[in-house]
Amino acid sequence: MEKNEVDNSSNDEFQELLQTLEQQPNWDGRRILKYEGFWFPARCLPIILSSQKRFKAKGTDIILSTMPKCGTTWLKALVFSIANRDVFSIEQSPLLTSNPHTLVPYLEYTIYQEQENLELENIPRPRILATHVPFQILPDCIRESECRIICICRNPLDQFVSHHRFLLENKNEKDAVLLELDEVFDMFCQGIQPFGPFWDHMLGYWNAHLKNPQKLLFLKYEDLKQDISSEVKKIAEFIGFPFSAEEENQGMIEQISRLCSFENLKNLEVNKSGYAGGAPIKNSSLFRKGEVGDWINHLTPAMAERVKNLMESKFQDSGLIFKI
Repeated sequence: MEKNEVDNSSNDEFQELLQTLEQQPNWDGRRILKYEGFWFPARCLPIILSSQKRFKAKGTDIILSTMPKCGTTWLKALVFSIANRDVFSIEQSPLLTSNPHTLVPYLEYTIYQEQENLELENIPRPRILATHVPFQILPDCIRESECRIICICRNPLDQFVSHHRFLLENKNEKDAVLLELDEVFDMFCQGIQPFGPFWDHMLGYWNAHLKNPQKLLFLKYEDLKQDISSEVKKIAEFIGFPFSAEEENQGMIEQISRLCSFENLKNLEVNKSGYAGGAPIKNSSLFRKGEVGDWINHLTPAMAERVKNLMESKFQDSGLIFKI
């Protein structure tokens, strides 16, 4: 059977499956579909299913996994800079002229959506790739190979506010009906959001980290904000690119931290205009505030209490804790 015939057969299979899935409007009016207990943007679920079959993980791959607006851009910049510091000096870093999402492509938004003919085999190793997909839905080859996974999470209230604002800023369907904040928050608490429920998504990666911490590194956005140098050092050791004593003495950790800082990336010309690949996303919308606790300016104490109670229920006895 020819490749095109295989692709067409797979597409027909996916389309039949999509017709059977529960669906509803997302916070911004675009369709989301429920698959295997998680919600996915309708336009990228077929691509996710395709990548499950087509992607072949390498033992040297580094997979960055996040829910939207949990520190994805920051993590991409950090890991790219750490892994490539022998290739590019700080003064010549591609981050100065390229958005982090260009340098570290998404499996579901870039590689299998925009670049059907992208030769993954030709990407220099280690290949650094990203995804928003829950651990349970990752391609088997990622979970079962020797590749490393880094997951970063964030306080759910800050994640909710940041994601909501992000979707509003990147609304690109003229007829989409935007929901009011109260309704959107209620959906969030029910687990209805892209790549959610938040609780199940986080627990999937957290439990995988507890089972095999050499395979999966679990980070928190708040920890990076509090002590970036320690977290950069932890990341470097995990991916097999530890800093030498000489590098530490020369301030390499601090240099990479400054290069990848929210303030620096936000003020680079490349991130002030233009669009990120894979979707019509404004580069500027990727850098809103980057603060811890900004939710307090948007949500009521009653909303915070509701999420606190949900966390106590959902994360009970797991050891996963977020401060509110």
